[in-house]
Amino acid sequence: MRVITGTARGRHLKQLEGMETRPTTDRVKEALFSVLQFDIEGRRVLDLFAGTGQLGIECLSRGAESCVFVDRRADAVRLIRENLALTELTSRARVIAGDSMAYLKSVRTPFDIILLDPPYSAGLLAPAIAQIARHDLLAPHGYMTAEHPVGMAVPALAPPYRLHKTYRYGKIAVTVYRRAGDEPEAGEP
Repeated sequence: MRVITGTARGRHLKQLEGMETRPTTDRVKEALFSVLQFDIEGRRVLDLFAGTGQLGIECLSRGAESCVFVDRRADAVRLIRENLALTELTSRARVIAGDSMAYLKSVRTPFDIILLDPPYSAGLLAPAIAQIARHDLLAPHGYMTAEHPVGMAVPALAPPYRLHKTYRYGKIAVTVYRRAGDEPEAGEP
């Protein structure tokens, strides 16, 4: 597991032991960042269910202004901090040890990019997406990405959110949502 590009390019990240955390494969990560690549610099990022922190670290390496990492596991939080130190990106990061769903209920500042990769069997993806939309936590013109098994249904969202596209990579899919801007619809004052 390595950082693909940016200031920390080529740095290898530490991984968690055991099967509870499933790191995003390099193939899926490269594809995900080909979608986001021109919209990362200067953006505020949320890496929810962060695990090793590799997705948020990739954003920071590519010039994101800041990233909040949230994970409930103490060993994951410790590892995220170690990986941030390895990549020299700690100054633009905030690591929160706690439940991701509780965090979504408490935060009120929107993010430009939200990365979702919960444990597949936990049943947290749809509730997290719904909570983000309910509290409007995605900034205008923002992206929300959701990694999930192919065949898993993801929720449709009401405007200003929309399902942009789902990409498939073997048994893994990444669904990208977009949020419209706050400009009035055509014909509105």
